[in-house]
Amino acid sequence: MVSLAAGAVPLGCMTIAWIIFGLTYLVLLIGEFPGFRIYRTSAAMIGAVSMVLCGVVPADDLLAAIDFPTLVLLFSMMIVAASLRLCGAFRWLADVVLHRAARPYLLLAVVIGLSGVLSAVFVNDIVCLVLTPLLLEVVRSLRRNPVPYLIALAVAANIGSTATVIGNPQNMIIGSLSGLSYRAFAAALALPALAGLAIAYVVVALVCRRALHEGADGAPPRRGRSRVHRWLVLKNGGITLLLLIALVAGAPIALSAAAAAAWMLCTRRVKPAKVFALVDWELLVLFTGLFVVVGGVEQAGLNAWVHAQLVASPAVLSDGWFAVASVALSNLVSNVPAVLLLKQAIPAFADHEHAWLVLALTSTLAGNLTIPGSVANLIVIEAARRGGVHIGPVTYMRVGVPLTILTIMVGMLILEVM
Repeated sequence: MVSLAAGAVPLGCMTIAWIIFGLTYLVLLIGEFPGFRIYRTSAAMIGAVSMVLCGVVPADDLLAAIDFPTLVLLFSMMIVAASLRLCGAFRWLADVVLHRAARPYLLLAVVIGLSGVLSAVFVNDIVCLVLTPLLLEVVRSLRRNPVPYLIALAVAANIGSTATVIGNPQNMIIGSLSGLSYRAFAAALALPALAGLAIAYVVVALVCRRALHEGADGAPPRRGRSRVHRWLVLKNGGITLLLLIALVAGAPIALSAAAAAAWMLCTRRVKPAKVFALVDWELLVLFTGLFVVVGGVEQAGLNAWVHAQLVASPAVLSDGWFAVASVALSNLVSNVPAVLLLKQAIPAFADHEHAWLVLALTSTLAGNLTIPGSVANLIVIEAARRGGVHIGPVTYMRVGVPLTILTIMVGMLILEVM
Protein backbone atom coordinates (compact mmCIF):
# COMPACT_ATOMS: atom_id res chain seq x y z
CA MET A 1 0.00 0.00 0.00
CA VAL A 2 1.38 3.41 -0.97
CA SER A 3 1.06 6.01 1.81
CA LEU A 4 -0.80 9.12 0.82
CA ALA A 5 0.93 12.45 1.31
CA ALA A 6 -0.03 14.02 4.63
CA GLY A 7 -0.52 17.71 5.20
CA ALA A 8 -2.47 18.40 2.00
CA VAL A 9 -5.90 18.08 3.61
CA PRO A 10 -7.79 21.17 4.91
CA LEU A 11 -8.62 21.31 8.62
CA GLY A 12 -12.32 20.63 7.97
CA CYS A 13 -11.50 17.53 5.94
CA MET A 14 -9.12 16.34 8.64
CA THR A 15 -11.92 16.54 11.21
CA ILE A 16 -14.27 14.68 8.87
CA ALA A 17 -11.60 12.03 8.28
CA TRP A 18 -11.26 11.33 12.00
CA ILE A 19 -15.05 11.17 12.40
CA ILE A 20 -15.36 8.65 9.53
CA PHE A 21 -12.47 6.66 10.96
CA GLY A 22 -13.99 6.67 14.46
CA LEU A 23 -17.44 5.57 13.27
CA THR A 24 -15.97 2.81 11.09
CA TYR A 25 -13.88 1.40 13.92
CA LEU A 26 -16.84 1.70 16.30
CA VAL A 27 -18.75 -0.72 14.07
CA LEU A 28 -15.70 -3.00 13.93
CA LEU A 29 -15.68 -2.97 17.72
CA ILE A 30 -19.37 -3.58 18.48
CA GLY A 31 -20.32 -5.54 15.35
CA GLU A 32 -23.04 -3.27 13.91
CA PHE A 33 -24.08 0.38 13.88
CA PRO A 34 -26.86 0.99 16.44
CA GLY A 35 -30.28 1.26 14.81
CA PHE A 36 -29.07 0.27 11.33
CA ARG A 37 -28.27 -2.94 9.48
CA ILE A 38 -24.70 -1.80 8.99
CA TYR A 39 -22.17 -4.50 9.79
CA ARG A 40 -18.37 -4.59 9.66
CA THR A 41 -17.98 -5.07 5.91
CA SER A 42 -20.63 -2.53 4.96
CA ALA A 43 -19.15 -0.05 7.45
CA ALA A 44 -15.72 -0.41 5.81
CA MET A 45 -17.22 0.23 2.37
CA ILE A 46 -19.31 3.19 3.57
CA GLY A 47 -16.26 4.63 5.31
CA ALA A 48 -14.11 4.27 2.20
CA VAL A 49 -16.68 5.94 -0.08
CA SER A 50 -17.17 8.72 2.49
CA MET A 51 -13.42 9.39 2.55
CA VAL A 52 -13.50 9.94 -1.21
CA LEU A 53 -16.74 11.93 -1.34
CA CYS A 54 -15.54 14.27 1.43
CA GLY A 55 -12.28 14.93 -0.40
CA VAL A 56 -10.04 13.33 2.23
CA VAL A 57 -8.79 10.78 -0.27
CA PRO A 58 -8.75 12.34 -3.77
CA ALA A 59 -10.34 10.11 -6.38
CA ASP A 60 -7.09 10.16 -8.35
CA ASP A 61 -5.24 8.77 -5.30
CA LEU A 62 -7.81 6.10 -4.46
CA LEU A 63 -5.87 3.22 -6.01
CA ALA A 64 -2.70 4.29 -4.18
CA ALA A 65 -4.45 3.66 -0.85
CA ILE A 66 -5.26 0.03 -1.69
CA ASP A 67 -2.66 -2.69 -1.21
CA PHE A 68 -3.34 -4.74 -4.32
CA PRO A 69 -0.63 -7.39 -3.72
CA THR A 70 -2.38 -8.36 -0.48
CA LEU A 71 -5.77 -8.58 -2.19
CA VAL A 72 -4.31 -10.63 -5.05
CA LEU A 73 -2.62 -13.00 -2.59
CA LEU A 74 -5.75 -13.46 -0.47
CA PHE A 75 -8.00 -13.95 -3.51
CA SER A 76 -5.57 -16.39 -5.11
CA MET A 77 -5.24 -18.50 -1.96
CA MET A 78 -9.04 -18.62 -1.74
CA ILE A 79 -9.12 -19.99 -5.29
CA VAL A 80 -6.43 -22.56 -4.45
CA ALA A 81 -8.26 -23.70 -1.30
CA ALA A 82 -11.62 -23.77 -3.08
CA SER A 83 -10.20 -25.91 -5.88
CA LEU A 84 -8.74 -28.39 -3.40
CA ARG A 85 -11.99 -28.44 -1.47
CA LEU A 86 -14.15 -29.13 -4.53
CA CYS A 87 -12.00 -32.01 -5.75
CA GLY A 88 -12.31 -33.65 -2.32
CA ALA A 89 -8.67 -33.32 -1.23
CA PHE A 90 -9.43 -31.81 2.17
CA ARG A 91 -12.16 -34.30 3.00
CA TRP A 92 -10.04 -37.25 1.90
CA LEU A 93 -7.12 -36.10 4.05
CA ALA A 94 -9.34 -35.47 7.07
CA ASP A 95 -11.04 -38.84 6.64
CA VAL A 96 -7.72 -40.69 6.45
CA VAL A 97 -6.22 -38.92 9.45
CA LEU A 98 -9.15 -38.42 11.82
CA HIS A 99 -10.62 -41.89 11.41
CA ARG A 100 -7.36 -43.48 12.51
CA ALA A 101 -7.48 -41.81 15.93
CA ALA A 102 -9.93 -43.31 18.42
CA ARG A 103 -8.35 -42.65 21.82
CA PRO A 104 -9.13 -39.26 23.38
CA TYR A 105 -5.62 -37.83 23.65
CA LEU A 106 -4.52 -39.27 20.31
CA LEU A 107 -7.52 -37.69 18.59
CA LEU A 108 -6.75 -34.39 20.33
CA ALA A 109 -3.15 -34.50 19.06
CA VAL A 110 -4.32 -35.36 15.53
CA VAL A 111 -6.86 -32.50 15.49
CA ILE A 112 -4.28 -29.97 16.67
CA GLY A 113 -1.60 -31.23 14.29
CA LEU A 114 -3.89 -31.41 11.24
CA SER A 115 -5.46 -28.01 11.86
CA GLY A 116 -2.13 -26.35 12.61
CA VAL A 117 -0.26 -27.73 9.60
CA LEU A 118 -3.07 -27.06 7.11
CA SER A 119 -3.48 -23.51 8.44
CA ALA A 120 0.18 -22.80 7.75
CA VAL A 121 -0.31 -23.78 4.10
CA PHE A 122 -3.81 -22.40 3.51
CA VAL A 123 -5.81 -19.56 5.04
CA ASN A 124 -6.84 -20.65 8.54
CA ASP A 125 -10.46 -19.53 8.10
CA ILE A 126 -10.91 -21.93 5.17
CA VAL A 127 -9.32 -24.79 7.11
CA CYS A 128 -11.82 -24.30 9.94
CA LEU A 129 -14.69 -24.09 7.47
CA VAL A 130 -13.73 -27.46 5.96
CA LEU A 131 -12.65 -29.39 9.07
CA THR A 132 -15.39 -28.45 11.56
CA PRO A 133 -18.23 -30.56 10.07
CA LEU A 134 -15.85 -33.48 9.48
CA LEU A 135 -14.62 -33.33 13.06
CA LEU A 136 -18.18 -33.24 14.39
CA GLU A 137 -18.99 -36.35 12.35
CA VAL A 138 -15.99 -38.27 13.70
CA VAL A 139 -16.47 -37.22 17.34
CA ARG A 140 -20.15 -38.12 17.28
CA SER A 141 -19.41 -41.54 15.83
CA LEU A 142 -17.14 -42.05 18.84
CA ARG A 143 -19.90 -40.73 21.16
CA ARG A 144 -17.51 -38.23 22.71
CA ASN A 145 -18.03 -34.69 23.97
CA PRO A 146 -17.14 -32.56 20.89
CA VAL A 147 -16.43 -29.31 22.79
CA PRO A 148 -12.71 -29.82 23.64
CA TYR A 149 -11.92 -31.02 20.12
CA LEU A 150 -13.71 -28.09 18.49
CA ILE A 151 -11.90 -25.61 20.72
CA ALA A 152 -8.62 -27.36 19.87
CA LEU A 153 -9.42 -27.06 16.16
CA ALA A 154 -9.99 -23.31 16.43
CA VAL A 155 -6.96 -22.43 18.55
CA ALA A 156 -4.64 -24.68 16.54
CA ALA A 157 -5.77 -23.03 13.30
CA ASN A 158 -4.81 -19.64 14.71
CA ILE A 159 -1.48 -20.86 16.05
CA GLY A 160 -0.50 -22.80 12.93
CA SER A 161 -1.31 -19.85 10.68
CA THR A 162 1.33 -17.82 12.51
CA ALA A 163 4.09 -19.75 10.75
CA THR A 164 3.75 -18.43 7.21
CA VAL A 165 2.92 -15.29 5.29
CA ILE A 166 -0.03 -17.07 3.63
CA GLY A 167 -1.48 -18.54 6.83
CA ASN A 168 -3.95 -15.76 7.60
CA PRO A 169 -5.09 -12.37 6.26
CA GLN A 170 -3.11 -10.21 8.69
CA ASN A 171 0.10 -12.05 7.85
CA MET A 172 -0.58 -11.38 4.18
CA ILE A 173 -0.83 -7.66 4.90
CA ILE A 174 2.34 -7.72 6.97
CA GLY A 175 4.20 -9.68 4.30
CA SER A 176 3.18 -7.16 1.66
CA LEU A 177 3.96 -4.05 3.70
CA SER A 178 7.21 -5.32 5.20
CA GLY A 179 8.68 -6.92 2.09
CA LEU A 180 9.63 -10.01 4.11
CA SER A 181 10.08 -13.09 1.95
CA TYR A 182 8.15 -16.30 2.58
CA ARG A 183 11.35 -18.04 3.69
CA ALA A 184 12.43 -15.27 6.09
CA PHE A 185 8.96 -15.07 7.61
CA ALA A 186 8.70 -18.84 8.11
CA ALA A 187 12.26 -19.09 9.43
CA ALA A 188 11.38 -16.64 12.19
CA LEU A 189 7.86 -17.79 13.10
CA ALA A 190 7.69 -21.52 12.33
CA LEU A 191 9.33 -22.49 15.63
CA PRO A 192 7.03 -20.25 17.75
CA ALA A 193 4.08 -21.81 15.89
CA LEU A 194 5.30 -25.36 16.59
CA ALA A 195 5.88 -24.52 20.23
CA GLY A 196 2.42 -22.97 20.36
CA LEU A 197 0.80 -26.14 19.02
CA ALA A 198 2.54 -28.17 21.71
CA ILE A 199 1.35 -25.72 24.37
CA ALA A 200 -2.18 -25.92 22.94
CA TYR A 201 -2.19 -29.69 23.36
CA VAL A 202 -1.10 -29.44 26.99
CA VAL A 203 -3.54 -26.64 27.87
CA VAL A 204 -6.57 -28.28 26.23
CA ALA A 205 -5.65 -31.67 27.70
CA LEU A 206 -5.41 -30.20 31.21
CA VAL A 207 -8.36 -27.81 31.15
CA CYS A 208 -10.69 -30.26 29.36
CA ARG A 209 -9.43 -33.51 30.87
CA ARG A 210 -12.87 -34.52 32.16
CA ALA A 211 -14.68 -33.58 28.94
CA LEU A 212 -12.18 -35.56 26.87
CA HIS A 213 -13.30 -38.78 28.54
CA GLU A 214 -17.03 -38.15 28.52
CA GLY A 215 -18.84 -40.89 26.61
CA ALA A 216 -15.61 -42.46 25.30
CA ASP A 217 -16.05 -46.04 24.17
CA GLY A 218 -12.69 -46.51 22.42
CA ALA A 219 -14.26 -47.89 19.26
CA PRO A 220 -12.90 -46.34 16.06
CA PRO A 221 -15.53 -44.92 13.70
CA ARG A 222 -16.22 -46.60 10.41
CA ARG A 223 -14.75 -44.58 7.63
CA GLY A 224 -17.15 -43.74 4.83
CA ARG A 225 -16.13 -43.46 1.20
CA SER A 226 -15.17 -39.90 0.33
CA ARG A 227 -16.14 -38.52 -3.03
CA VAL A 228 -12.75 -37.73 -4.53
CA HIS A 229 -11.78 -36.74 -8.07
CA ARG A 230 -8.41 -38.46 -8.05
CA TRP A 231 -7.02 -36.77 -11.15
CA LEU A 232 -7.95 -33.33 -9.83
CA VAL A 233 -6.51 -34.16 -6.41
CA LEU A 234 -3.20 -35.15 -8.03
CA LYS A 235 -3.21 -32.09 -10.29
CA ASN A 236 -4.19 -29.53 -7.63
CA GLY A 237 -2.01 -31.16 -4.99
CA GLY A 238 0.96 -31.02 -7.38
CA ILE A 239 0.30 -27.35 -8.12
CA THR A 240 0.12 -26.59 -4.41
CA LEU A 241 3.44 -28.36 -3.85
CA LEU A 242 5.05 -26.39 -6.69
CA LEU A 243 3.64 -23.18 -5.18
CA LEU A 244 5.25 -23.92 -1.81
CA ILE A 245 8.56 -24.77 -3.48
CA ALA A 246 8.44 -21.51 -5.45
CA LEU A 247 7.70 -19.49 -2.30
CA VAL A 248 10.52 -21.11 -0.35
CA ALA A 249 12.84 -20.46 -3.30
CA GLY A 250 12.05 -16.74 -3.08
CA ALA A 251 9.53 -16.26 -5.90
CA PRO A 252 7.17 -13.24 -5.63
CA ILE A 253 4.46 -14.31 -3.18
CA ALA A 254 1.35 -12.71 -4.71
CA LEU A 255 2.34 -13.50 -8.29
CA SER A 256 3.16 -17.13 -7.46
CA ALA A 257 -0.19 -17.62 -5.71
CA ALA A 258 -2.01 -16.02 -8.65
CA ALA A 259 -0.22 -18.32 -11.09
CA ALA A 260 -1.19 -21.38 -9.02
CA ALA A 261 -4.81 -20.24 -8.85
CA ALA A 262 -4.95 -19.62 -12.60
CA TRP A 263 -3.46 -23.05 -13.29
CA MET A 264 -6.06 -24.74 -11.08
CA LEU A 265 -8.84 -22.95 -12.95
CA CYS A 266 -7.67 -24.64 -16.17
CA THR A 267 -9.98 -27.66 -15.91
CA ARG A 268 -12.75 -29.41 -17.81
CA ARG A 269 -14.39 -31.00 -14.76
CA VAL A 270 -15.21 -28.19 -12.35
CA LYS A 271 -17.43 -25.26 -13.25
CA PRO A 272 -15.65 -21.98 -12.46
CA ALA A 273 -18.85 -20.70 -10.84
CA LYS A 274 -18.49 -23.37 -8.12
CA VAL A 275 -14.96 -22.20 -7.35
CA PHE A 276 -15.87 -18.52 -7.25
CA ALA A 277 -18.89 -19.28 -5.06
CA LEU A 278 -16.46 -20.39 -2.33
CA VAL A 279 -14.48 -17.13 -2.44
CA ASP A 280 -15.08 -14.93 0.62
CA TRP A 281 -15.98 -11.78 -1.30
CA GLU A 282 -17.11 -10.10 1.90
CA LEU A 283 -13.61 -10.34 3.35
CA LEU A 284 -12.11 -8.87 0.18
CA VAL A 285 -14.53 -5.93 0.35
CA LEU A 286 -13.67 -5.46 4.04
CA PHE A 287 -9.96 -5.30 3.22
CA THR A 288 -10.45 -2.85 0.37
CA GLY A 289 -12.59 -0.54 2.47
CA LEU A 290 -10.22 -0.59 5.43
CA PHE A 291 -7.24 0.22 3.21
CA VAL A 292 -9.00 3.38 2.04
CA VAL A 293 -10.28 4.35 5.51
CA VAL A 294 -6.83 3.98 7.07
CA GLY A 295 -5.31 5.78 4.07
CA GLY A 296 -7.68 8.68 4.70
CA VAL A 297 -6.80 8.98 8.36
CA GLU A 298 -3.11 8.79 7.42
CA GLN A 299 -3.83 11.73 5.14
CA ALA A 300 -5.37 13.48 8.14
CA GLY A 301 -2.16 13.17 10.15
CA LEU A 302 -2.25 9.79 11.87
CA ASN A 303 1.38 9.06 11.02
CA ALA A 304 2.56 12.37 12.49
CA TRP A 305 0.45 11.88 15.63
CA VAL A 306 1.74 8.34 16.24
CA HIS A 307 5.32 9.45 15.66
CA ALA A 308 4.91 12.34 18.13
CA GLN A 309 3.48 10.04 20.79
CA LEU A 310 6.31 7.54 20.39
CA VAL A 311 8.98 10.21 20.48
CA ALA A 312 7.41 11.69 23.61
CA SER A 313 7.29 8.25 25.25
CA PRO A 314 10.31 6.27 24.04
CA ALA A 315 9.66 3.57 26.65
CA VAL A 316 6.65 2.52 24.59
CA LEU A 317 9.05 1.44 21.83
CA SER A 318 9.65 -1.93 23.47
CA ASP A 319 8.55 -5.35 22.31
CA GLY A 320 6.54 -5.83 25.49
CA TRP A 321 4.41 -2.72 25.16
CA PHE A 322 4.00 -3.26 21.43
CA ALA A 323 2.81 -6.82 22.08
CA VAL A 324 0.32 -5.61 24.70
CA ALA A 325 -1.04 -2.99 22.28
CA SER A 326 -1.33 -5.60 19.55
CA VAL A 327 -3.20 -8.09 21.76
CA ALA A 328 -5.56 -5.45 23.14
CA LEU A 329 -6.37 -3.84 19.79
CA SER A 330 -6.72 -7.20 18.03
CA ASN A 331 -9.40 -8.23 20.51
CA LEU A 332 -11.16 -4.87 20.34
CA VAL A 333 -11.50 -4.44 16.58
CA SER A 334 -10.07 -7.74 15.21
CA ASN A 335 -6.53 -8.41 14.04
CA VAL A 336 -6.69 -7.09 10.46
CA PRO A 337 -7.81 -3.54 11.47
CA ALA A 338 -5.34 -3.69 14.37
CA VAL A 339 -2.44 -4.42 11.99
CA LEU A 340 -3.48 -1.58 9.68
CA LEU A 341 -3.37 0.80 12.65
CA LEU A 342 -0.23 -0.47 14.38
CA LYS A 343 1.80 -0.44 11.18
CA GLN A 344 2.11 3.31 11.79
CA ALA A 345 4.45 2.58 14.71
CA ILE A 346 6.86 0.31 12.80
CA PRO A 347 9.10 3.11 11.40
CA ALA A 348 9.86 4.26 14.96
CA PHE A 349 11.55 0.93 15.83
CA ALA A 350 15.26 0.48 15.22
CA ASP A 351 14.78 -3.02 13.78
CA HIS A 352 11.82 -2.82 11.39
CA GLU A 353 11.89 -6.49 10.44
CA HIS A 354 11.78 -7.61 14.07
CA ALA A 355 8.89 -5.24 14.80
CA TRP A 356 6.88 -6.64 11.86
CA LEU A 357 7.47 -10.18 13.15
CA VAL A 358 6.35 -9.20 16.66
CA LEU A 359 3.20 -7.71 15.18
CA ALA A 360 2.52 -10.84 13.10
CA LEU A 361 3.07 -13.14 16.08
CA THR A 362 1.03 -11.21 18.64
CA SER A 363 -1.86 -10.14 16.40
CA THR A 364 -2.41 -13.76 15.34
CA LEU A 365 -2.00 -15.43 18.73
CA ALA A 366 -4.20 -12.74 20.29
CA GLY A 367 -7.06 -14.26 18.33
CA ASN A 368 -7.16 -17.16 20.79
CA LEU A 369 -8.04 -14.95 23.77
CA THR A 370 -11.78 -14.67 23.10
CA ILE A 371 -14.29 -16.08 20.61
CA PRO A 372 -14.64 -12.78 18.66
CA GLY A 373 -10.86 -12.40 18.60
CA SER A 374 -10.54 -14.44 15.41
CA VAL A 375 -12.74 -15.17 12.41
CA ALA A 376 -11.53 -18.79 12.62
CA ASN A 377 -13.04 -19.02 16.13
CA LEU A 378 -16.37 -17.64 14.93
CA ILE A 379 -16.46 -20.12 12.03
CA VAL A 380 -15.94 -23.09 14.35
CA ILE A 381 -18.39 -21.84 17.01
CA GLU A 382 -21.12 -21.07 14.47
CA ALA A 383 -20.66 -24.37 12.62
CA ALA A 384 -20.81 -26.18 15.96
CA ARG A 385 -24.00 -24.29 16.91
CA ARG A 386 -25.67 -25.31 13.65
CA GLY A 387 -24.67 -28.89 14.50
CA GLY A 388 -26.32 -28.66 17.91
CA VAL A 389 -23.16 -28.02 19.98
CA HIS A 390 -23.00 -24.88 22.13
CA ILE A 391 -19.64 -23.43 23.18
CA GLY A 392 -20.07 -20.44 25.47
CA PRO A 393 -17.54 -17.62 25.96
CA VAL A 394 -16.59 -18.76 29.47
CA THR A 395 -16.01 -22.34 28.32
CA TYR A 396 -13.83 -21.12 25.48
CA MET A 397 -11.86 -18.62 27.58
CA ARG A 398 -10.91 -21.29 30.12
CA VAL A 399 -8.63 -22.52 27.32
CA GLY A 400 -8.14 -19.26 25.42
CA VAL A 401 -6.83 -17.03 28.20
CA PRO A 402 -3.99 -19.23 29.54
CA LEU A 403 -3.17 -20.42 26.02
CA THR A 404 -2.85 -16.86 24.66
CA ILE A 405 -0.63 -15.76 27.54
CA LEU A 406 1.65 -18.80 27.32
CA THR A 407 2.00 -18.88 23.53
CA ILE A 408 2.78 -15.17 23.29
CA MET A 409 5.32 -15.36 26.12
CA VAL A 410 7.07 -18.39 24.60
CA GLY A 411 6.83 -17.01 21.07
CA MET A 412 8.33 -13.66 22.09
CA LEU A 413 11.12 -15.46 23.94
CA ILE A 414 11.95 -17.54 20.85
CA LEU A 415 11.93 -14.40 18.68
CA GLU A 416 14.35 -12.68 21.06
CA VAL A 417 16.71 -15.63 21.15
CA MET A 418 16.76 -16.27 17.40
